[in-house]
Parts: sequence; C-alpha cells; structure tokens
Amino acid sequence: MNKTKIFHELHHGDRPLVLPNAWDFGSAAILAAEGFPAIGTTSLGVAVAAGLPDGTGVTAEATMALARLLARLPVPVTVDIEGGFSESPSAVAEYVAQLAEMGIAGVNVEDGRTETALTEPDHQSALIAAIKARSPELFVNARVDTYWLELDTDTTFTRVEQYTAAGADGIFVPGLTDPDEISRIVAATPLPLNVLYAPTGLSLAALADLGVRRVSTGSLLYRTALAAAVDTARAVRDDNPTTTEAPSYGRVQALTDPA
Repeated sequence: MNKTKIFHELHHGDRPLVLPNAWDFGSAAILAAEGFPAIGTTSLGVAVAAGLPDGTGVTAEATMALARLLARLPVPVTVDIEGGFSESPSAVAEYVAQLAEMGIAGVNVEDGRTETALTEPDHQSALIAAIKARSPELFVNARVDTYWLELDTDTTFTRVEQYTAAGADGIFVPGLTDPDEISRIVAATPLPLNVLYAPTGLSLAALADLGVRRVSTGSLLYRTALAAAVDTARAVRDDNPTTTEAPSYGRVQALTDPA
C-alpha cells in the first residue's frame, strides 16, 4: 500500500491521528522512529530555520527542499504550504504536484493571509479544486483560519462547506477549542476534522468523543525544542545539572541511514 493511501486511512482509525509537526529531517526522522505513523511539518519551524518569517509566502523553496528530504521517510508526510505561496490556483496546483511526485502524501493549505486577513472562500475553493484536479490522490487538509486569526468567525461554516464541496479531504480549524463548536463543525462536514492541540484544552479522549479525527501539534514541538536548547545552554553556563535527557550522538547519526 502506498503512503498516500495509508495517510488517508489514518484519518478513519479507532482514535484520532496524532500528527507531530517537524521542522527538519532530524526531528521528522526521530518522530518516525518513535512510532508515529505520519509526520507533518510546521511552517514556523521551517521558516525560522531558514531565517525567514512565517506566514508571508516566502518559504516555497525551503519547504520544497525539506519535503524532498522527508520523502525518504518510511511513513507518510504531509507538508504545510501556508496559503500555497501564490494566489494563482494553477501555480499552487503545480507546486503541490511536485510534492506529490516526490512521494509526499498530503498538504495543509490555509485561507489566512499574513496575520491580519483571510482570503475569500470562493478563491480558496478554486485553489483547493485546482490542487485536487492536478493531484487527485493527495490528501488536502483545508485550513480555516477564522478562529486562529479571530476574524470573520461567522463565515466559518460557509468556508467549511465550500472547501468540502471543492474536494478537500480534511478540514482543519486551529484555535477551535469549545466542545459545542467542535460538535457543530463535525456535523457540518463529512470530512475528518483536524484541530490544533491545546495544552490547556480538551484531552485526546474528549476530542475523540466529539468526533475529531486528527490532532496536530503545530509549532509546539519546535518551540519546546528551542526552550530545551536554551535551558541546557544556561545550565552549562551556570554550572548546573542539565535536566533534558538527549538522544545519543550515535542514535541521531543513525537517523540518516536509509536502512
């Protein structure tokens, strides 16, 4: 069975798919080695690792370069492409086709533009439809940024319905934490609902009971890794014990072994 088909099926298992989001080959490979059945990328981690800002459409090259490396992994990989790095549906579809051809199983495409605006749902629907026409097997996770950006929340259901009709394979509503709202969106689409993990939010079991099928970690792992690096460096500088148990050099080196 190919990785794209496996990725689709992971959204219909007995429990929600917990999708950890990596930012480089090492983070993705070690998560795969730990038994996670699929890996996503975090646009914040990819952008900052390249010295670029997130969410501004300037990381197409860095995203493609990382995808080429992650396609080597034995598990399905889905790539965060922000808003698609272009407002042209055909250009976005061509970009995604290159990802599909190298073995990437899915993409996450958002309707937020920068941190202050949403694109029109008709335009986003055309973009999703173009992707699916060009790469029909690829899993397209349509991200609705109304809650995340706290903008036009009254259009959430319209966007969910239009993206579903446009051919999306999943719906992602980051920032959605209210149980009643989650239930309403689950009822509004036949597609699997993806939410962003919230450290102070609902448990995985509670999300599963509400009908959520995928839980992403977003930039949490990347930000936690930065915190661990700073904490360890401070401990060394201040002659205190280090508290983070790091994988050995040999284990990390072994992640690059194709076998």
